[in-house]
Amino acid sequence: MEKSNNDEKLTKVGINWYPGHMAKAKRMLQENLKLVDAVAEIVDARAPEASRNPDFDALFANKTRLILLNKADLADEAMTRRFVEYYKGRGFLAAPIVSTGAAGKKQAVSLMERAVADKVKQMEEKGVRKTVRIMVVGIPNVGKSTFINRIAGENRAKTGDTPGVTRSKQWVKVNAYLELMDSPGLLWPKLEDQDKALSLAFLGSINDDILDGEELSQKLLARLRELAPQALTERYKKITADTPENELLEAVARSRGFLLSGGVLDTERAARIVLDEFRGGKIAKVTLDTVPEA
Repeated sequence: MEKSNNDEKLTKVGINWYPGHMAKAKRMLQENLKLVDAVAEIVDARAPEASRNPDFDALFANKTRLILLNKADLADEAMTRRFVEYYKGRGFLAAPIVSTGAAGKKQAVSLMERAVADKVKQMEEKGVRKTVRIMVVGIPNVGKSTFINRIAGENRAKTGDTPGVTRSKQWVKVNAYLELMDSPGLLWPKLEDQDKALSLAFLGSINDDILDGEELSQKLLARLRELAPQALTERYKKITADTPENELLEAVARSRGFLLSGGVLDTERAARIVLDEFRGGKIAKVTLDTVPEA
């Protein structure tokens, strides 16, 4: 069977998919597990399954675990609710959050306290007020550090738009009895599912520098036309239901008047705009993943 162009592009991700610091980060997480009472996994609500590291289930099997669906304001609200129920059904504590806003702070802290309530109660019965320590984990660019900064009330952890900003553990004191451990974004060694690879690339969890931006944007536009056709055509007026997939990016360039000398369409600039506007939630609130069957 002949490889598709999409498969060829994503196969190239393997070159830099699991850089050396990832192996070091995994060892660090393993070494520090004994220091924490629970693990809070941050995922991107627009692709909850694609943005979950499959190694975490084995790595944190003996810890109380939470799944926080971050950037919920950019995802389909109904789908987010379904994912929360799905994760609860699998035995996780789960909730949607928006790490850039204040509204979810109280809910997140309450959920973390609930996760370790039994341990706290056991210690209180012995006359000890236990300091709860929770490790915050996730793949690059899901908003771990931004979440911690919001919970802590100030900029304690490093943040950035580029995957891999946090390279070492950082302890952050939230209050007298709650501490969070920020950790590096951790990928897994082998990316096999091409649909999940595309979702991660759309979200920016894979470094844009190792991908073909125009190819990626074209694929994203095709996906958005399936999920939110009306929102897409409202954002980019030259895209219609009849626009061929291989002309979607040109239609964006026409919509925005992106022209080079000689009237040539500037599809490179259009590609950057599409990715930026999708990641910023300016095109549509969509969820790229579907809830797995029970």
